[in-house]
Amino acid sequence: MRAFGFALAALLAWPSQLTRAFDDQPAKTERTEPEYSEEDRSHWSFLPIQRAPISTFVSAADRDWIATPVDAFILAELKNAALTPAPKADRRTLIRRLYYDLTGLPPTPEQIAAFVEDDSPDAWTRLVDRALASPHYGEKWGQHWLDVIRFAESEGFEYDRHHAAAWRFRDFVVRSLNADKPFDQFATEQLAGDELARQRSHLDPRSDETLRDQIVAAGFHRLGPVRRNAGNPEIAFSRNAVLTEMTTAVGPVFLGLTVGCARCHDHFFDPFKQKDYYRLQAFLAATNEFDAPFVDSADWTVWKSKTDAINQQIYKLKKEVANSSKERTEEIRAELEDLKNQLPPPVPTLFSVQNNSEKRAPIHLLKRGVDTLRTGDPLGMRVPGVLIEEGATALPPDSANPKTTLAKWVTATDNPLAARVIVNRVWQYHFGEALVSTPNDFGLNGATPTHPELLDWLSAELIDSGWSLKSLHRLILNSSTWQQSSRVDAEVLAKAREVDANNRLLWRFTRRRLTAEEIRDSMLQISGELNAKLTGESVITPVDPEMVKLLYKPDQWAVTEDSSEHNRRSVYLIAKRNLKLPFMEVFDQPDLQTSCECREVSTHAPQALELLNGKFSNRMADHLATRLEELGSRSEPMIVDAAFELATGRAPTTRQRAAAIAFLESGAPVRELALAVFNLNGFLYVE
Repeated sequence: MRAFGFALAALLAWPSQLTRAFDDQPAKTERTEPEYSEEDRSHWSFLPIQRAPISTFVSAADRDWIATPVDAFILAELKNAALTPAPKADRRTLIRRLYYDLTGLPPTPEQIAAFVEDDSPDAWTRLVDRALASPHYGEKWGQHWLDVIRFAESEGFEYDRHHAAAWRFRDFVVRSLNADKPFDQFATEQLAGDELARQRSHLDPRSDETLRDQIVAAGFHRLGPVRRNAGNPEIAFSRNAVLTEMTTAVGPVFLGLTVGCARCHDHFFDPFKQKDYYRLQAFLAATNEFDAPFVDSADWTVWKSKTDAINQQIYKLKKEVANSSKERTEEIRAELEDLKNQLPPPVPTLFSVQNNSEKRAPIHLLKRGVDTLRTGDPLGMRVPGVLIEEGATALPPDSANPKTTLAKWVTATDNPLAARVIVNRVWQYHFGEALVSTPNDFGLNGATPTHPELLDWLSAELIDSGWSLKSLHRLILNSSTWQQSSRVDAEVLAKAREVDANNRLLWRFTRRRLTAEEIRDSMLQISGELNAKLTGESVITPVDPEMVKLLYKPDQWAVTEDSSEHNRRSVYLIAKRNLKLPFMEVFDQPDLQTSCECREVSTHAPQALELLNGKFSNRMADHLATRLEELGSRSEPMIVDAAFELATGRAPTTRQRAAAIAFLESGAPVRELALAVFNLNGFLYVE
């Protein structure tokens, strides 16, 4: 593994440009940090992005294998290890792999047949473009981003209060990715959308999509768990805990740095001081939750007036309970119930935040991160010192548009972190393993890149393309590296495993199991039951009543009345922290409490039990059986062929076909065959 050999002169070039906003202040508001050593500043991820030259090769076979520059970097490392790439996968494998990679759904038999029979030289590139243009692309890749930012529509803890409008944030992500919104803009809107929206405040978010997206995107800062005050659920139990959630999310999500580990003390591994953490938090000190009206201003005024008046009465009665007699307490409860029934129905809002100078929290260094143990004067805003010029001055706590300043630094083209981090994430989702195997930690305790020059080359390409993620996809998907087969002969396999058992050098493609969402969505599509409707309010599906009873407020789980909505794609199912669907949980859907940098993939008995005995699996098997009987004209051989084609994208083997036909001819119902194909490795895995 080669280390980064960049000169210190190059290292010092980018901080001077990134810190102008901090250096232009008239006076220092606090003393500067102690000097960072050259060793602190020379960690590979802090160094500038360098576009390495693309390797060239002598042999014609090597030159023919290079389809995109990606292949040159991969082949160079394979040759250094005396390894050779695997043969190209067959067309059926490639189209199935592509569709799952980009859309999370299997290709239809018609799409497979059309590609297999298309012998034009640009058949593959056109197929890639069609898949990227699919509206399902945003749903699939939106789920990746929602994993990273720990998106949920409820607050967790004991009350797990719902955010009624949080689904708009999910839809913002889906639409943005479908539109190939530049990633720097995508990130900026999430970090500072509310401040950007003030520049368009003369417009109506109901008719101006840009304004609406900016307001909704800022809801990123509200996605963390929140413990509510028992006496007044409108108030967070701890403002410090809310700020901690906001601050801790920024580092790993956009910078690949665990800055949050410096909340209670200087970071044990990385050169981040405790003051660095709180100076970063200062950018968010004035940020408060805000549900922006999404109705006419007159309607909003009337609604708010009625609601506030009734809530004020409710608040007074609740305070009275503490000193009331038993009889009066019963009267108060009846009055409270009556008042709650008088509350007007909620009006549409946009899930967001806004700056409120009157509620700005003074940011101090906290001993052990405890809010009551404040030390020193209030801290100003500044990014971690090791990433900027020595002695850079912090911005005053009351500086205007603080999150915009932060976003500009995060997405600056000479900041090496944001581009590397998102490139690394995209690579991981295509190959199953990232170039840096710790996507949320590019620090000293994280992994080093397997292909550092490739990571930097792709990062530079991303920036030069205008931060287009779809351009990045094309570079990867059109490469020979991505199109390799997962199968190699025994002799090659034995040799490769001795050198690179984990396939980190990519001498073949690594097969993967479908995610929980892909399994559920595929079963819906194959059975003909998928509701492909795009975006909209989240769906609540029926679950066992025993699970609902465990909620603090069981009436939160109000099942969506339109049953056709229950068959929508999994990304549209409500993301509730305290109740996960058993089917999704058993197939490793991530916890919604923290950022998920990479999903775990487990194999255990409850998965087979869910696929064989689960209510959803059996319901889908019934629908698939009906479809198979229609497609196969009730002919056993035709039913078997159709079942395998739909589930695995290919015909059954001779042995599989004979066994399945014999099974049906013995009198077994078609639904049992349908249930069986849902359990095939050919269905559950992508080669």
